[in-house]
Amino acid sequence: MDNKSKHKKSGFLKLISNTFKGMFLGNNHVEMSVFEEEKMQSPFRTAVSNFFDRKLSVVALVIFILVFLSCFVLSVVFPIDITFQDTTQQDISPGFNMMKIPKELNGNVKTISGGSTFGVGVDNDGELYTWGKVDKRLQEALNKNNPSQYKFRSASAGQNHILAITENGEAMTWSANRFSLNKIPDLIEGATNIKQVSAGYQYSVVLDEDGFMYIWGNINFLGSLSQYTIPPEIQGNIDKIELSTDNVILLLKDKTVRVLGAETPSNLNCPDLTNIKDIAATDNVACALDYNGKITVWGNPMYNLMDVPADLSTDIVSVQGGRSHFIAIASNGKAYGWGRNNYGQIDIPNSVKKGEIKLANIETGYFQSYGIDANGNVTTWGLKGYLLGSDQYGRDVFTRIMAGGKLTLTVGFVAVCIQVIIGVIVGGFAGFYGGKVDNLLMRFAEIVGAIPFLPLAMTLSVVIGNRLTEQQRVYLIMMLLGFLGWSGLARLVRGQILSEREKEFVLAAKATGIKERVIIFRHILPNVITIVIVNATLSYATSLLTESSLSYLGFGILEPNPTWGNMLFASQSSNTIANLWWRWVFPSIALALSTISINMIGDGLRDAIDPKSNDR
Repeated sequence: MDNKSKHKKSGFLKLISNTFKGMFLGNNHVEMSVFEEEKMQSPFRTAVSNFFDRKLSVVALVIFILVFLSCFVLSVVFPIDITFQDTTQQDISPGFNMMKIPKELNGNVKTISGGSTFGVGVDNDGELYTWGKVDKRLQEALNKNNPSQYKFRSASAGQNHILAITENGEAMTWSANRFSLNKIPDLIEGATNIKQVSAGYQYSVVLDEDGFMYIWGNINFLGSLSQYTIPPEIQGNIDKIELSTDNVILLLKDKTVRVLGAETPSNLNCPDLTNIKDIAATDNVACALDYNGKITVWGNPMYNLMDVPADLSTDIVSVQGGRSHFIAIASNGKAYGWGRNNYGQIDIPNSVKKGEIKLANIETGYFQSYGIDANGNVTTWGLKGYLLGSDQYGRDVFTRIMAGGKLTLTVGFVAVCIQVIIGVIVGGFAGFYGGKVDNLLMRFAEIVGAIPFLPLAMTLSVVIGNRLTEQQRVYLIMMLLGFLGWSGLARLVRGQILSEREKEFVLAAKATGIKERVIIFRHILPNVITIVIVNATLSYATSLLTESSLSYLGFGILEPNPTWGNMLFASQSSNTIANLWWRWVFPSIALALSTISINMIGDGLRDAIDPKSNDR
């Protein structure tokens, strides 16, 4: 073993020994070698030690790391589909109670129906229950005509209204005063032979025991279909009704299928079907089950709705459709799902897959599925709610905050990198060479610094913004923030280098013939790099605020790409601020946490690097 290795080993053992002495005897008893003491007192170690002595700065660092990791990791775990919009999920408040069935109902279920954000069920005693996100005006209607004073056979939930059949066979409805959905039409008012009620998107359909259908509400979605254009040959011959947004699918008493309403693929492509046992419908595809267990689907081939599972049992007894998914159950109680799965609405629970729970019936909401066993117990899966609510287009605020934070933080980071590169180069040359070079570069920096950023960015956005793709607009914002924000850093670097260039180590470097470029960036710059880091940290927070300000004013990154700024831009109406707090509170908190924590980190770094600042 040579002397160098022995010295390292001895130093290492001594360091361990001193560490234990410091733990049990206190730091006053720790002895350090000259090398260790010099190492502990190096500028970098001193700065790090000083920074971590500031608890507030450490807390800010932890908060920023959590925000950063949340945005970059959770946006991968919960990917966002920026094209997704759903009007049935608009402005839903935070919470996970969409499938929270009342305890009194679970275990005694007779029928269940799922609406857009709520459910309605009737137990075996005829009591009616609601749960989930019930619209405020619908709740007022329920309070005004309380269902607890009636007994019911079944109920159906729609977009924002409820239909039910009383034990006497009468139809009842609860809704806000829109599209006359709050009234039963005169044609069936007081009738006691109602067989089925079905609440659609913004319209209602009732079927009586004689096979006659009655329809009312906002029927503009249904093309030319109205109460008075129902084909006379099918009236009195209807056995079951299923609804989509644009169509009414009918199972006739002769076991054939008929589709009415708008001329959609579900209507135009309806095959000639016979011997049909059950029907179901999503918004884009209709489905029929015949007595041989064969399932036939037709319509618009979206979301894999036409792809009936290959392993589907041949003894299917019932099928139901949500907004974009189908669920079928077999005679052995197992369930099968296909279609869109953005909310887990076709993820059949393992207890059902393994046969531990045998389903006797299945009901579907817009994005929910309710499996009911023979004892009236309910197993649910699908959309339970939103952690941070939904926005004006029915999009999840949580995933948009994560994706928006990723974009906002990336834009700010790239902009700061550009600022640092230009600022260090310009400031370095200006400070080292001085004279005409200094005058020329600093006057140029003053011109750049005098350009008003926001007016220029807004003008460019108007003039060329419409010619750019969203991706190119993101690059434009990065470039603008970077190329217009470096002048302050350049002046700071220049000042530091002016003082450093007169020191002896620079003169020594010049005397040995080292190139000036190497002297600037390899010998002088390391002595001012801490100042650059502090300034870059503070500029990062400024870049986040500037990008968010641009997006908030509508001149930055636009929808559907999310940023914290354009999420706030979409929440500036007085109604949103007053009633839809989750749409602006959570993006504001994310932006505030990021900028405040970055500023506090920058302040902590500055104090750690320059201990004299504590005395000011």
